[in-house]
Amino acid sequence: MAADKSDPTASETAEQGTTDSKAARSARSLAEWVTLSLSALVLTAIISLVLYDWQISRSLPPAFQVEMAKTTRLTEGHYYVPFTLHNTGGRIARTVQVVAKLHLPDNSDETGEQQFDFLSGNERKRGEFVFEHNPQAGELVIRVASFGLP
Repeated sequence: MAADKSDPTASETAEQGTTDSKAARSARSLAEWVTLSLSALVLTAIISLVLYDWQISRSLPPAFQVEMAKTTRLTEGHYYVPFTLHNTGGRIARTVQVVAKLHLPDNSDETGEQQFDFLSGNERKRGEFVFEHNPQAGELVIRVASFGLP
């Protein structure tokens, strides 16, 4: 005899089978709970550290460090002196002006100027100064002369 759709025992059995499969799917093992907890903890720690670093560094004003390369190159009678400008602060600087002054033994001076439109916190940019005289024959000073805030 076929099961009647209105038979209460048949529908109870079908519901119980559905409930058992849902319970089997939703039951998590101890290893899954531990893994989920550790993953959530690591993710929370990473997000917290990023937000903390962002909050601390954004309040630091721009500060600059100029690093001269050890080598210069001679091309077509001109000396090229590469340098790297590093904003060690956390805030953005605009129109950063870098100047170089070469003081030669015969008391003559050569100067150069570079301007960087935009330098974000902890960013590095490279440039080169060009001189007619050998920079190693004199005293070369490269420094940041000025900058603007956005």
